Amino acid sequence: MPRVALFATCLTDTLFPATARAVVTLLERLGCDVEFPFDQTCCGQMHFNTGYADQAKDLARHFARVFAGYDAVVAPSGSCAGMVRDVHPRLGSPTPDAYELSEFLVDVLEVRDVGAYFPHRVTYHPTCHSLRVLGVGDKPLALLRAVKGLDLVPLPAAEQCCGFGGTFALKNPDTSTAMLTDKMRHVLGTGAEVLTAGDNSCLLHVGGGLSRLRAGVRPVHLAEILASTEEEPWAPATR
Repeated sequence: MPRVALFATCLTDTLFPATARAVVTLLERLGCDVEFPFDQTCCGQMHFNTGYADQAKDLARHFARVFAGYDAVVAPSGSCAGMVRDVHPRLGSPTPDAYELSEFLVDVLEVRDVGAYFPHRVTYHPTCHSLRVLGVGDKPLALLRAVKGLDLVPLPAAEQCCGFGGTFALKNPDTSTAMLTDKMRHVLGTGAEVLTAGDNSCLLHVGGGLSRLRAGVRPVHLAEILASTEEEPWAPATR
């Protein structure tokens, strides 16, 4: 099995460590040797998107040094994996084999049934970078359909952006809020208990809106669903 490095990403490492732990639990269960390089930092996406190309270039070079020598780099974020795969080469940085979690499971490990158990009604939001930069397609849905006990309900207008977009939500708050309102309306219309996605940034944005509405829909990262088993079922993280 491949020697895998976990690229936790800034947001997950800072605010959602349960997601990073879930990735390790899942990959080790599937036979991978998973390591966490402690020198990892930001991939530079925020810097690049706000016009700081030189700083992004330095971070891309650092990323390449930290993750050199691994068979694969796996991230619980289509956004950050997309930055590494799509933008780092344009910044002149050699790129290790970086994957978003679902594409690593389906394309590299060639598994869809990971032995998960999650007895909840779930709807899935496909994040923009996973769709439009990485092209993960229905891989996350294939993984969710194989989860024992999970009731998967389709999300209307699923491919519409949730309005987060990194700094877009800060620079264009009115537009972002309007997009968020549409997304929440569609989520609530499914009757789901859980909203899942492959990026904690989108779950933070949509989940925050749902929380303010006291809607009772919990955002849960895809990795945490896939790591849940009957013997060790998922439980809400406490902070």
